[in-house]
Amino acid sequence: MKIAFLINNAYGIGGTIRATANLSGAFADRHEVEVVSVHRVQDEPAITLDPRVQLTSLIDMREDSATYEGNHPLTGQPCTMFPDTGAAANSARLPYSALHDERIGDWLRTTDADVVIATRPDLNGYLARDGQPRYLRIGQEHLSLDAHNSILRGHQNQAIAGLDAFVTVSEADATQYRAELAGVSAVIQCIPNAVPTPAVHSSSLDSNVIVAAGRLVSVKRYDRLVDAFAKVADVHPDWTLRIYGRGPEKKMLREQIDRLGLYDRVFLMGPVSPIETEWAKGAIAAVSSDMESFGMTIVEAMHCGVPVIATDCPHGPAEIIDHNANGLLVDLGSGTDGYAAALHHLMEDMERRERLGAAAREKAAAFAPTAIARRYEKLFQILAGSRPRSSRRAAGTALWSRLRTALPLARTGSLEAAPNVFEVQTLPSRPVASARVAADGTVTIRFDSATLPPDRLDFLIRMRRDAKGREVRIPIPDTADAALDPSNTRVILDPETYDLAEGRWDCYISPRDTPDSRTRLTCHLAEQAPRVGQGPFLARDHITAWLPYTTSDGYLALRTWRRPAHAEVISIGVTDDRADITARLLTPSPTHLPDTTSVVAVSRNGEDHDFTLPVAGIHPASGHITFSVPYAQALARRDVDHDLWDLLLKLGHNAAPIPIGRIGGDIVDRKTTDIAPAAHLPHSAKGLTRAKPFFTVTNDLALSLRTVETGQPNTLSTDG
Repeated sequence: MKIAFLINNAYGIGGTIRATANLSGAFADRHEVEVVSVHRVQDEPAITLDPRVQLTSLIDMREDSATYEGNHPLTGQPCTMFPDTGAAANSARLPYSALHDERIGDWLRTTDADVVIATRPDLNGYLARDGQPRYLRIGQEHLSLDAHNSILRGHQNQAIAGLDAFVTVSEADATQYRAELAGVSAVIQCIPNAVPTPAVHSSSLDSNVIVAAGRLVSVKRYDRLVDAFAKVADVHPDWTLRIYGRGPEKKMLREQIDRLGLYDRVFLMGPVSPIETEWAKGAIAAVSSDMESFGMTIVEAMHCGVPVIATDCPHGPAEIIDHNANGLLVDLGSGTDGYAAALHHLMEDMERRERLGAAAREKAAAFAPTAIARRYEKLFQILAGSRPRSSRRAAGTALWSRLRTALPLARTGSLEAAPNVFEVQTLPSRPVASARVAADGTVTIRFDSATLPPDRLDFLIRMRRDAKGREVRIPIPDTADAALDPSNTRVILDPETYDLAEGRWDCYISPRDTPDSRTRLTCHLAEQAPRVGQGPFLARDHITAWLPYTTSDGYLALRTWRRPAHAEVISIGVTDDRADITARLLTPSPTHLPDTTSVVAVSRNGEDHDFTLPVAGIHPASGHITFSVPYAQALARRDVDHDLWDLLLKLGHNAAPIPIGRIGGDIVDRKTTDIAPAAHLPHSAKGLTRAKPFFTVTNDLALSLRTVETGQPNTLSTDG
């Protein structure tokens, strides 16, 4: 049989997209599956679909594409689906128009699917209005009844009456819908989202990192989480909090973090996909919402063996977490104090984290995609058997027969094919690999044998934008051997064996017989968890750090640092007039810190603007140094509206400068995560000068002075 999903945008990383990718892949084991994305906003999906799943898009919104349709004449006319709901039904970024009426309606009238599953209110409306009785019409609710305003709720409730079934992700929400729609014949049922067991290693639970992830919107109440962390931060000085995601609350959260002085303890990490590698870095997962329709992030964290602290909010958490058995639930009425107490108890009790984490993995297995797909198939069976007699033969008996045999359905649609206005995307077959770095910096690259060509292959790593063309080749074990033991299909990069220069290295496979040919490796997972909290290491008489990562376009790469000496930033504190820095000097052998040790601020606008800073504290036993950067000293040296200084350590007047930065740990680009607040200094008639320390693209420490207009908000750019 053929199952089709109708989704707004299959190219993002949101929860609905992840749930669709997970369920469609499970269905593909037994059925023909298509994901129909109303919009195509980029060349490739950010979340990889199962290669057996066909991806179709209806409207091309890629501005650089020859088939871009953002200026189609019909986009100037309003859509007719829930027109009075505005942004409540569709986003401002991808507003619906008459073009959507045409394309979605045409697809629904001509599809040869046996089951169509729509994934949000307006698409449920289209499915009820334009869907056909020859296939099962199933709507999904990925939020909840209470999450919609009264107008949108009324429209969707009316649409549900025209569907065969409506599926919620929590039983509490299904109960609410049944009560509100008592006279509707559609089957209303709870089937939770499918969440696969990730291929990542489970968390070690000793990272002292709290992880939260989701869209930065008010209902998620990350402000509650930050306030709760602030209450226990002094008691647990080695712990940090990371919040992953994007959204309109980012600016407010940044201001809150800075106001509480937590900018070097609480980090806004931005969106990351896949998120499982980040859950595996956590010792605790945090959900602080006022409302959760399901809580996919809860199950994702549980799969990684991370205990979850969640507010006991409507509707999802309590249907997933058994309090004090596989996680903790915090009563919403207990407020920030209650959440802080739960954090404190779990932060100080490793044994409890291990007990809850082990039970969490067991509970998460109930949400495996195969199990969730079976629940949907049971629903299909019920619906096919209950169809009216007039349509039972086409959509009942035949459908039930196909369910029993679980064989792909040959296309037998009786309608004449519509004009080919839909774009069917064939996802390219590319070699795929995953990487994991060990605590000592060794990187293991594992290849997906099924994606490799049958040639004798080398793993090739080439330094990006390198005039010398430096590269390293390592033979990949024969894939014929890998068929017997897939773990053989791997190579190991050892920092003591391979001397990689500092920079970014792209990863390829290359046929051994034609070494000039190469194909970039698509990255499935880049695991960095063993490096959380670890400093740079010594390899081949250099201070070194290696991190595998996924590039913005989905390929595998390696970031390397290699230095004769380095000063690793431990903490940054800022006031209205200075930045206070503590760093640890790292050298291949014990090094004396002379009294003449200083920090040089090297201007990018010429050496005439350099200045020297004294080191206030030298601690020979630990190698720690402390120094301050007075903004007034830089202000006196500035020359242009935006001046930048790189900060370097010198152990004497004639000593070579030593970089100061953060190259240890698990974060490839500190520039976008480790952000200190700015100070604003009166300067001239031009206005104020914004002063702030920041990390560069190489994760080194620098100082920025930029002229801003008087009264301009305290914006925090990441480019200095």
